[in-house]
Amino acid sequence: MNPAPPAPLSLPRRAFGERLARRPLLFDGAMGTLLFSRGIPQQASLDQLVLTRPELVGAIHREYVLAGAEAIETCSFGANRVRLAAFGLASDVARINRRAAQLAREARDVTARDVLVAGSVGPLTSAARGPLHLSRERIETAFREQIEGLLEGGVDLLVLETFGRLEELLIAVAVARSLSDLPVVAAMTFGEELRAIDGTTPDTAALALTAAGVDALGVNCGAGPLVCLDALEGMAPPTGVPRTIMPNAGLPQRLEGQFVYAADPAYLGEMVPRFLAAGASIVGGCCGTTPEHIAAMRTAMDAAPVRQAERAAAPGPLVPPASTPVDAARPPEIAVSASRAASSVPASAVGAAASAAPAWRAIGAGHEVPRTGRVEAPTAETPEPTGLAQALAAGRFVVSVEIDPPRSVRLERTLEAARLLRDAGADLVNISDSAMARVRMGAMAVAFAIQREVGVECLVHVTTRDRNLMALESELLGAHALGIRNVLALTGDPPRIGDYPTGTGVWDVDSIGLIGILARLNRGEDAVGSPIGARAGFTIACALDPTASDLDRELGRLEQKLAAGAQLVMTQPIYDRAQWDRLVEGIERRWGTPRLPVPILAGLLPLHSARHAEFLHNEVPGITIPSHVRAAMRAAGERGAEAGLELAMALLADLRTLADGTYVMPSFGRYEMAAELVRRIRAADTSAESRAPRASVDVV
Repeated sequence: MNPAPPAPLSLPRRAFGERLARRPLLFDGAMGTLLFSRGIPQQASLDQLVLTRPELVGAIHREYVLAGAEAIETCSFGANRVRLAAFGLASDVARINRRAAQLAREARDVTARDVLVAGSVGPLTSAARGPLHLSRERIETAFREQIEGLLEGGVDLLVLETFGRLEELLIAVAVARSLSDLPVVAAMTFGEELRAIDGTTPDTAALALTAAGVDALGVNCGAGPLVCLDALEGMAPPTGVPRTIMPNAGLPQRLEGQFVYAADPAYLGEMVPRFLAAGASIVGGCCGTTPEHIAAMRTAMDAAPVRQAERAAAPGPLVPPASTPVDAARPPEIAVSASRAASSVPASAVGAAASAAPAWRAIGAGHEVPRTGRVEAPTAETPEPTGLAQALAAGRFVVSVEIDPPRSVRLERTLEAARLLRDAGADLVNISDSAMARVRMGAMAVAFAIQREVGVECLVHVTTRDRNLMALESELLGAHALGIRNVLALTGDPPRIGDYPTGTGVWDVDSIGLIGILARLNRGEDAVGSPIGARAGFTIACALDPTASDLDRELGRLEQKLAAGAQLVMTQPIYDRAQWDRLVEGIERRWGTPRLPVPILAGLLPLHSARHAEFLHNEVPGITIPSHVRAAMRAAGERGAEAGLELAMALLADLRTLADGTYVMPSFGRYEMAAELVRRIRAADTSAESRAPRASVDVV
């Protein structure tokens, strides 16, 4: 009777095997090395840090990803009931392992790299404590408890590592296999005589692990790269199971109470071709290795000859190559390309970083320390300024026009308005955010459609009325990803004046708080200080009412807005020079200079009739129209629209040297009138430039 054929591999296991067949996979380095170098006490529970210091663990994960690792291991090497009991944490096994997996996944999300999250599982006790005196049932229970927590946290595979006793490792493999269909990698550690603590030799281990059905097997930790290489060569199984090698950074020596490892990054990089030639499909680092080591190994792997299977694979890397080298002159930030196909770093650059003396090769424990390491995260490049920011910096008189989103699901008229304003010479269009608490299509969606379909840059109004803090940040992250990077931060009108008087406002923050959120996003972090993967590149605008009855209070809020990070001021509509002069006097009293420290756009809302002027003056908050202007509109009679344009142009001519641009607000969707005003402004620009040429930059 013929034996039954083996069961087909699960999709995750098959995909993992295919990935290894395409090209070798680079894992991360040590976790404990970096944790100890950053002040964690020698006797602390490193696994507990996922609960007490998640930001530190997450930062280390990100550093490895940015160094070029394609798989990162969870900070859970010793997170089993037996080890945690020594710290009074035996009841927290599930929580610690689940959180460890979540932190690694969050690091992957933040860096936007296609990396695998590997659940790290070590032996139940340190090898130095002698053989386990536990029943098989208790051993199985301990491994099951830990692995279940990692699976709940969402790991992509399991790595059973640094085992010195084959029997214990085989039990862990059996438990892992019984709980999931994820890939299982199993690694033992061997001494210089190529024997594990229980006397197991590499070939014996390879045969037993192959029979147990692991997806990759190999060696980690141990006495350094050369000993691990010897063990790897001795583990070549006849079945062709992929092999893994993750050595320590050489042998440690104790200096001033710390273990310092001898092998520098350049040496590990030089060993990579030998690892690959010996058949390694997975390469990484263990104790003493840092992101510098991983960066050097990344460079070496990228330079290695392409395997035949890799040539036949689908084109394109599964993950980006090496990360940007460290710029020590800048604070550590997270750098990610806008696309996943980030270009690789020149070998010379990484080589220079790798050859520098590593500043953190010290750790405080021996082989039982979880695989661990460190380098400061590469700095995030500052995004290119928006077209608005570039135009202001170049001294161009910026013209912006507001567009109201439709009260409909249709965008045709809105897009036509944007084209009309673009062709008239507007630098950008503003998209209001349900002004006067009237429900309209979302400003972000409209801005995206205009930028995509019309090709003119947008500035979106964002109010804090309708969204809580989390929703605000989520929407801003999405806007940035879609290329919408000019934001006017507003508090928003109360719902009771709009379409839904029984609606409620949220206002977790006001406009000042929103400006602070935007400024933090520009620094690469969210409102609570967690990294967002890269620096954002928002141009942050704020509002100012020059006609406010209490101007000192208005300027006090402006001062807070500027301190929070506002980069541009946009005023409410003004209608005569006296209103501007009053503002200038207030600015001079507070700042000691008639000019603000940031650019300012003067608001213009062209009048088109006497009735329009009276309505705005008496019924719209924030708009004050002097009596002589209202009288002029009454006198204009049927030519009110033309009179409104003439008044706007006269005022703008008066303010031309005092403001950095203008912000035009059409009433009742009369974009033709706004376009005519823009054309007149641009004609005045041409006339002025013919008399006194000045540099200008077109907004992109």
